[in-house]
Amino acid sequence: MVLIAVIGILLYSNTLHSPFQWDELKFIETNPIIKDLGYFFEPSRAEGLELYSTIRNRYVGFLTFALNYKINGLDVTGYHIVNISIHIINSLLVYLLVILTFKTPFFKAYHSPLFARGKGEINNSALTMNNMIAFFTALVFVSHPLQTEAVTYIFQRLASLVTMFYLLSLIMYIKFRIQETEITAQTDGNTDGNVRSYLGPAFWYLGSVIFAVMAMKTKENAFTLPLMIATYELSFFNGRIGKRTLRLIPILLTLLIIPLTLTGIDKPAGEIIGSMADASRGDASISRMDYLFTQFRVIVTYIRLLVLPTNQNIDYDYPVFHSFFDKQVIISFLFLFCILCLGIYLFYRSRATNRRRGSAGRVSRLIAFGIFWFFITLSVESSVIPIPMTINEYRVLLPSVGAFLGITTAVFLLFEKIQSRKVRVFAVSSSLLVIFIFSYAAYARNGVWEDEIGLWEDVVKKSPQNARGHNNLGYIFYKKGLTDKAIMQYNIALQLKPDYADAHNNLGIAYKANGLIDKAIEEYMTVLSLDPASVYARSNLGNAYRVKGFPDKALEQYGSALRLNPDFAEAHFNTGIIYLEKGLIEDARIELETALRINPDYKKARHLLSTVIFR
Repeated sequence: MVLIAVIGILLYSNTLHSPFQWDELKFIETNPIIKDLGYFFEPSRAEGLELYSTIRNRYVGFLTFALNYKINGLDVTGYHIVNISIHIINSLLVYLLVILTFKTPFFKAYHSPLFARGKGEINNSALTMNNMIAFFTALVFVSHPLQTEAVTYIFQRLASLVTMFYLLSLIMYIKFRIQETEITAQTDGNTDGNVRSYLGPAFWYLGSVIFAVMAMKTKENAFTLPLMIATYELSFFNGRIGKRTLRLIPILLTLLIIPLTLTGIDKPAGEIIGSMADASRGDASISRMDYLFTQFRVIVTYIRLLVLPTNQNIDYDYPVFHSFFDKQVIISFLFLFCILCLGIYLFYRSRATNRRRGSAGRVSRLIAFGIFWFFITLSVESSVIPIPMTINEYRVLLPSVGAFLGITTAVFLLFEKIQSRKVRVFAVSSSLLVIFIFSYAAYARNGVWEDEIGLWEDVVKKSPQNARGHNNLGYIFYKKGLTDKAIMQYNIALQLKPDYADAHNNLGIAYKANGLIDKAIEEYMTVLSLDPASVYARSNLGNAYRVKGFPDKALEQYGSALRLNPDFAEAHFNTGIIYLEKGLIEDARIELETALRINPDYKKARHLLSTVIFR
């Protein structure tokens, strides 16, 4: 286990100073909610702020960002240390999950092929084989390059954190069931006078429910956790169906947390139903069926990346498919259907094997469980609820646990059947070589995250038709003072997508920086024709009018922006500047203090307040 932790530390040691990337500007750097822990103790204070609903839904995850900010401010190193620590903990939990699975009644009662045959005594080599499956499953998990987006991309801590709570909840449920089974066996079902002995199982069960709740309040894909625990119960434990169902009811009730959080528990029943329908509608820019057809292809891409992690990309330019009968879609569906059928076959084959008390095939239950885990945990983000980005590498973090468990078990089972020491040595050596290759690839992929320009140049190199990639690269160039390069990238983005409002807005900012005010105004007006509710375009248009010498027009635009979003710090700041230029010192002070209250890190507002108004 120490080796797993050491590998995790080494692989991510080059990420400690990687900067905030992409939407971390919105969710972390300029997010007023994480900069004030009071919002988490009094959530109603945050109501009305732009990110209130997102943070309400993912309370636990954003609380960790708030704690990071309290300790580290905007120093990225502290955030990366937390992310790396969570990943290492997850890897150790994967190891523990597999070890505990071999202690469940399913394996202990029937002496799996990885246990010695005969009188039930465990052979040392067999015990080593069980540990090897657990060890290599965890090693692949910690070292696989596909995990880098969930670990190095600070904001995707949500994916790592929900995985941690998910695993903790399941592991505690397993501990509860194992201890309960042992106590029942020792007492022959007579629990009189043994209440104290049930304190241990009660502790583990309560822990399982608590971590299930925490997972639900971290990320929405935790919705599958109760179903996964039920699948595990069915796969590795036994007993009367009624009693087993009663054990699962409290955990199954946690399924209500996410729907009620998304819709609002305090609403009338009719409104709740309507809100649930809205929440399940997802991204309106793509239909549910188109999203589903596309996900058949996406899941196959995920499997390819798990087996052969090449050409990784933070922003894939992925096509949307509109028909189930598209050749690529139907082939992908048939491929996935075959894998699922394999899982069902292996599950029932292991049941038949148990009845015959033969040795072959029992461990196939573990492979089947890995297949079920992969599909169930992926179902929230890869089904009929459209999500704005059709594919993201971080979405595979939780499903990869099942994939790696199934693949590793299959590989070692194959070599275990060949009764040859040389073959077993070859299996271990080959596995170590794979781990080394994955580790090298992960370290190299992390190197791409060390620089903002490098990350987005990697995107446009791999996806040259990706308008968003060119726009984001242009934004990074602008931040670095490379305005001409920024303008070039924005224009490429607009050639690829002429109605791209963000690119028009960014191009206007770049034109203004180059003194081309009229061209900037033209771009801002284009944005407003595409998106009249864009507060950024209105604020930027106000800035352009101010430079042109039209302060009243500027105030009009700032006012429009604030009517759309009263907590838009930049518009308050710009309004304060106009008031200051007009000699309205008290009005200027109010606007600048409001901007600073909304965004405590607004250095320009703080500087203006201290050096001009109170001079």
